[in-house]
Amino acid sequence: MSWGRVFVEGLKLDASIGILDHERTVLQPLLVDIELEVDTGAPIEGDINSVFDYRAPVESAKTLVAAGHIELVESFAEDLAAACLEDSRVKSVRVRVAKPDAIAEARASGVDIVRP
Repeated sequence: MSWGRVFVEGLKLDASIGILDHERTVLQPLLVDIELEVDTGAPIEGDINSVFDYRAPVESAKTLVAAGHIELVESFAEDLAAACLEDSRVKSVRVRVAKPDAIAEARASGVDIVRP
């Protein structure tokens, strides 16, 4: 049984991402949504350790972007999901990654995955 869901919505990161030649030389914006089903028990007022700190997946996303060029949005989403699931309190994760500049005629394109 889970305590509930923790989310980060609209995290904006500038990343070196893509397989096209021009994508290897510029940073592109990514918009990332992360939703985690967590099992933490009841929160204890004033005790950050009694809850899941939503800064953790943000730091994981930043670390992945800082590590260097990423070829596929799908790879980034999978790696971020795996990083989130390393915490035993996380029962499932949903990661949505959008590249707002990928298709000129669209607001955004990207991937949305759920991993248990």
